[in-house]
Amino acid sequence: MIPSLPYPMALLLPALAVLLSYLVLFAVPSVRIKDHRLLLSFSGAFLLGVTLFELLPDVFARHGGEQTGVFIALGILLQIILESFSRGAEHGHLHGSPKGSGFPLMLFVSLGLHAFLEGIPLSSNQPAIWGITIHKIPVALILGGFFIESGMSRTTTWIFMGAFAMMTPVGTWMGALPALHDAYDYLLALVIGMILHVSTIILFESSRNHAHNIRKLAVILLGLVLAYLL
Repeated sequence: MIPSLPYPMALLLPALAVLLSYLVLFAVPSVRIKDHRLLLSFSGAFLLGVTLFELLPDVFARHGGEQTGVFIALGILLQIILESFSRGAEHGHLHGSPKGSGFPLMLFVSLGLHAFLEGIPLSSNQPAIWGITIHKIPVALILGGFFIESGMSRTTTWIFMGAFAMMTPVGTWMGALPALHDAYDYLLALVIGMILHVSTIILFESSRNHAHNIRKLAVILLGLVLAYLL
């Protein structure tokens, strides 16, 4: 078992993952063009494992029944809607390119809402912190590299990445508020649906032509095993 993190660290760890990953893109420019499929596969498997082994048992133990399943399904549908605006950035497969040098508002809104909601379970679930944090690393590398190569101004990209990094801590803080106590289980079920969709898409899209290979299977197995051992 990984020791419990102090609340301030749990609050900021996902944001640090985004910002440090973005800084790496400037310190090591070759990272921008590297193949991140194995890292994506590991993060997707780890996130899926945390959901299956921690979040699902947690929500069904406290509030099982048909309503929980309905909110999980709504989470899947919500994520599909968000991806129509985010171009698949949540699972590291950004489509198209930003137009002009302006702030990509719809991309930020969809990614920001996703990041905000996925922060909610972190207020009371330590393994989820590690799952979300590891998930942030390849997404930040791909998203940040995409913006840098697009020619957008550095100020715009820093504003985007900084605001994106802070959305998950804001969600974690909101999830811990007493006012949301009664709705927490429903929000958690919604987030589970979103994570299930993202993590499974990652596992399919992280290989060329959807072909499986030994290295990919090895990192997927490693991610699932580590999630189970948390």
